[in-house]
Parts: sequence; structure tokens; C-alpha cells
Amino acid sequence: MKLPLAPPPLQKLFEASPSEAIAWAFMQPQPALPEGRYLHWDELRHRAPPEGLSHEQWWWSVKLARLAQAQMLPLRDKSGRQFSYTLAAPVVQALHAIDRDTSGQILMDGPVATPQDRDRYLVSSLIEESITSSQLEGASTTRRVAEDMLRGGRRPRTSGERMIFNNYQAMRHIRAIQRQPLTLGLITDLHRMLTRDTLDDPADAGRLRQSDDIHVVDDRDGQLLHIPPPHALLPERLEALCAFVNGGDEDIPYVHPVVRAILLHFMLGYDHPFVDGNGRAARALFYWSMARQGYWLLEYLSISSILRRAPGQYARAYLHTETDDGDTTYFLLHQLDVIRRAVAALKTYLAEKSRETRAMEKRLQSAELRAQCNHRQIALLNHALKHADAIYTVESHRASHAVSYATARADLLQLAQLDLLRESRQGKRYVFSVPEDLGERLNRRTTV
Repeated sequence: MKLPLAPPPLQKLFEASPSEAIAWAFMQPQPALPEGRYLHWDELRHRAPPEGLSHEQWWWSVKLARLAQAQMLPLRDKSGRQFSYTLAAPVVQALHAIDRDTSGQILMDGPVATPQDRDRYLVSSLIEESITSSQLEGASTTRRVAEDMLRGGRRPRTSGERMIFNNYQAMRHIRAIQRQPLTLGLITDLHRMLTRDTLDDPADAGRLRQSDDIHVVDDRDGQLLHIPPPHALLPERLEALCAFVNGGDEDIPYVHPVVRAILLHFMLGYDHPFVDGNGRAARALFYWSMARQGYWLLEYLSISSILRRAPGQYARAYLHTETDDGDTTYFLLHQLDVIRRAVAALKTYLAEKSRETRAMEKRLQSAELRAQCNHRQIALLNHALKHADAIYTVESHRASHAVSYATARADLLQLAQLDLLRESRQGKRYVFSVPEDLGERLNRRTTV
């Protein structure tokens, strides 16, 4: 990765001629959003400046406009300088959209609105986030194998599968601890759960790093991206982070709950308190913070699936902050965009699932099947129609729908009795496969 060029120091302008610089700044003010975007110097320097201004003067004027709106944070970089952020218009607009879409009631129509369907979608989203968050940090297992492992209840066999399995357990655990305040113990416990049996030294699971030889590099080309703060400062820095995250609406200055959650994510990545698993811990704690503050819909989103499509942009959001005087607005804007894209993907997914479910129910109009097939069986048949090679077990069906073993077993046996699944044995367990002519079997039994 090519590192972004750091901006020219603002003090350089004032050191040359303070009175002239002040007069110039007032006479030729520039908006904080050149071209309507929160551009970093590395981007702005490639654009044509306003008439009469050099690139440096343009940047300094933009920077002064941002400083006038900046809000300082009780969080510091490794040199002791305070981080800050600017409530620029794109930040405010994104926060409003996220408040509207993720803390209220999502509009789910028809059969998608049932609690049972929401449970199924929740399981699917936890699996998706567990897989992609782990893949961001090097887990090489394919999605299909990993999903079969989690749904089927199989124990992990490889290091990559173990990373995904741990991530899944940790994401489920977040629901149980979402009301607890953030403490150093909660952070280390969650890290221990995420990295169990995946580290070279098992003692490093849940333990703050003991040295300063941990650096952040680009996995693609080995480029050094970031040197985190000294390990001796980690307890103090994490305690300060906990105090910030545990703050509330009464704090002055006020910090929006979503901003707090994103900055928790940012600081865990910046401080890099563990020898490995920092990214997974940061993203898991983001989910914890959002859940604690009432943004329940985030449980149904996978931010890592969005991040995985453009990991370079994720890293660049950190680098833009670090190279521009600790201005975290770059990271906020990146993550706000990721959340909004994840919400949009969820809405598209739910709309499609709603259409599929209605279509399936339309095909299951016979009195016999309507009386015998429940919503779980309809969902399975809908999946089976699109995945002819799918294999279903009692454990996978139970995990997908959050029901008891007995209920899952009864669902599958009934579908086999209806001749809509094939039943066989693999060792001591029953497995259910999809008949090649499932569509024809359904057509014979249903009226359209």
C-alpha cells in the first residue's frame, strides 16, 4: 500500500509571517468540505486550487475551517496529542440516517416479520460476520466449509476454522454482556474468547502485549503502516478508553453514541493492545457498544463483509487520521458509510427473502401442506430449491432456527415422510438431502 502524504504543518504558515497569515485566512476563507468532500491533503493536492491560492494555502484555509468546528476528545495519540473530530455535514447526515434505520423498528413485511424468521436471520448474520471478520485477519477456510461447521455443530479442525468458531462464540456472547460497562477485564475476556487455541503462545490470549515489537504491516506487500504506543502505556490508555466509552448523554461535550462506538473500534486498532486478534476484538467491541446503546438492528448486519470488499480503504481511514493531526473524522466517515451500506444490504436481503417466502407459500397452497408445513420447513424447502447439493442435519436445522433438538428432528423427519427430503445415515447421525426432482414433487403437491 502506498502511504498517504502527510499535510504540510499548519504552524509553518504562521511562523513565516503571523500577521500576514491571519489577514490572509480571514480574507480568503475556504469551506471545510472542498468539492463537498472531507478530503485529506493527499487527495486535495491533486486537485486544482481556487484561483489565487497555492495548494498549501488552500489546504491551510480548509484546515482552519475544520479546526473552528473541531471537537477535542479525551483520547490521545502515542505522542500525547488529543484526537479530535469534526461534525461536518456528511457526518451529521449519516448519523441521522443510522439513528432512523438502526435504533427503531425495521420495516419487515409479511412472513419476514415473525420472531422466528428474525431469529433465523440473526443466526445467519452472526455466521457471516464471524467468517468475514476472521477472513480479514487471515483465516483461509472457505465460506461454505465454515458455514457448514457452524450450522452443523462440528468442532473446528484447522486454525482458520478455530478463528471463525471463536468469533461466532464471541459474537453470541456479546448479547449476554451488552448491559455491562466496558472494563479492562471485559476487553481481555473477549480477546481470550476470540483467540483461544489460535496463537503461537496460548498465554497471549487475553493478555496485553508484553513488548513493543508488534507493528501493523500490509499483508500484501509488507509495507509498515503503523507503530502502536509503547506497551507500558496500555493499561492507562485502555482505562481512559473505558471511561470515554462508558460516558452518556449528559457528558459535556456531548458525543453521539454511534461516534463513541466507532471511536472504540478505532482506538483498539490504533493501540493494538494484543499480539494478534486486535481487529477482531475491535469489531466485536463495536457491536457490543452499539447493542449497549440500543442500536439493536446492528445484530443483523455484517460490517466485515463490507470491509472485506475494500480492505485498503479501511487501512487508509486509519492512516489519514494518523497523518492529519489525529483528526478521526476520516475514520468516522468511512465507518458511517460502511454501516449505511450494511443497512442497505440488509434491506435488500429482507425484501428478497420476503418475496421468496411469499412465492413458496403460494406454491404450498394445498390444504394438506398448509396444514402440515410450518415456517421453518417452508424456509428449508425454499433453501433446498436453490441448493440442490445441500445437506441438512438435526443440528444444522436447530442452529439455523434457534429451536430445540426435538423440534428440529421432528421438522426434518416430517419433510422426509412427505417425500420432500431424502433421509439417510452417516455413521450414527441422520442426514437429509435434496431430491433431484424437488420442484416437480412440490408442483405435484401444490396448486399455483
